Amino acid sequence: MPDSPSSSSRRPLLIRLAAPRGFCAGVDRAIQIVEQALSKWGAPVYVRHEIVHNAHVVKRLEAMGAVFVEELADCPDDRPVVFSAHGVPKAVPAEAARRAMIYVDATCPLVSKVHAEAQRHARNGLHTLLIGHAGHPEVVGTMGQVQPGTITLIETEADAETFRPADPLRLAYVTQTTLSVDDTAGIVAVLRRRFPDMSEPRKDDICYATTNRQEAVKALAAGSGLVLVIGAANSSNSLRLVEVAERSGAAAAHLIASAENIDWNWFDGVSALGLTAGASAPETLVQGVIAACRARFDVTVEEVVTAQEDVVFRVPRVLEGA
Repeated sequence: MPDSPSSSSRRPLLIRLAAPRGFCAGVDRAIQIVEQALSKWGAPVYVRHEIVHNAHVVKRLEAMGAVFVEELADCPDDRPVVFSAHGVPKAVPAEAARRAMIYVDATCPLVSKVHAEAQRHARNGLHTLLIGHAGHPEVVGTMGQVQPGTITLIETEADAETFRPADPLRLAYVTQTTLSVDDTAGIVAVLRRRFPDMSEPRKDDICYATTNRQEAVKALAAGSGLVLVIGAANSSNSLRLVEVAERSGAAAAHLIASAENIDWNWFDGVSALGLTAGASAPETLVQGVIAACRARFDVTVEEVVTAQEDVVFRVPRVLEGA
């Protein structure tokens, strides 16, 4: 690593720090669930899928005794298992119950709301259109709430244009909670035009935290020569933040896992850096990027505040007081 420039030779860098950023209430709750399960039952506690999409969070919980697996079949019957914040198909808790396992569902309550909507549409005889990304754990979990053939994934406006329903008068839609607000609006507009009788969510399915973080990035992007989004490559909400930054006027935008992934050549000619973190990235990573910048530049930090968040989700009753 090259020597850091002396304080007298450092050029100025304004860091425009998005607020809100980082952990949302659903992620906070999911991490607390694993921590409290370890406190209550001791190690190991198994976790089906990454509890949230962030390797730093996963490694910290592994050090405490959490064991991350991909499928319930990888868990022993006699140890507790936690289901990730992204949600799981109904078949997963059903199988855990059949095996008489102790299990705790850490599904974000806002994802659970989408599950309930899909189930309600199925009971009412409606075919559900799920706007989302194929293969994402949240999409897999939502599609697994209803019988095959009663839900169709819509990923793009082209999908919305070409979808042919058996009965255009008996349709409803739900969405993945971590989508781009603008992209989703375009898909919904196509569906509304084609199917004006389609049933819609009572409240927007895209979660408050996703929306707030995208609005914060829009506010800082135009005045930033470079935007860095801290998050995992498999984090949908983090990837969307990069796209939003690019569309909102940032000269360049990159997704990084931590300060270690920064290419300092990106900073050539940059006087203002926009900085944010996806909903599953801890604040320690944000501060690490700021510290790395301070080692190279004369840094001033300006927080760009677009919303205040005070949402808190309670942990399941079985863990209260753990």
